[in-house]
Amino acid sequence: MQIRKNDVVMVITGKDKGKKGKVLKAMPKENRVIVEGVNMQTKHQKQTRTVKAEIKNQEGPIHVSNVMYYDKKANAPTRIGYKIENGKKFRVSKKSGEVLE
Repeated sequence: MQIRKNDVVMVITGKDKGKKGKVLKAMPKENRVIVEGVNMQTKHQKQTRTVKAEIKNQEGPIHVSNVMYYDKKANAPTRIGYKIENGKKFRVSKKSGEVLE
């Protein structure tokens, strides 16, 4: 999976198509990511002794194939490639050719 935590991605399909957000959590075993402000779901919180009952809005996971890395230099979503230099593997933006951190 090429998308990692703290990457800025753009949703390319689905109800939130066109939205950009930061990846909050990456789940490589399930091939899913949680993106900030995307795929909002309501969750009903039961009342406990210390917390009142409430309805929360939280982000749900979306499949990694529905998002693309957003390249700030090219101002567009881009694919990610890999480059090996001095025995180290780096992620590289296909549009701008820039090495990603």
